[in-house]
Amino acid sequence: MTTLDESRRQVAVTAHDLPLACPRPGAPLWARHPRVFIDLLKSPAGEATCPYCGTVYNFTGEKPKGHH
Repeated sequence: MTTLDESRRQVAVTAHDLPLACPRPGAPLWARHPRVFIDLLKSPAGEATCPYCGTVYNFTGEKPKGHH
């Protein structure tokens, strides 16, 4: 995870962070909800929103090729 903006709950994600699940490890107790996997690579814009907490994840950098 490269950046976290608490005011808008936007997170920049790189290929190193995949597979992506929300909530992220180390999230505070008040931010916990059932774990959900988010597929950023299927979105043409490289952006997806968690259906539970509304955190917006943005993929940055080069997309992985093949299996990772």
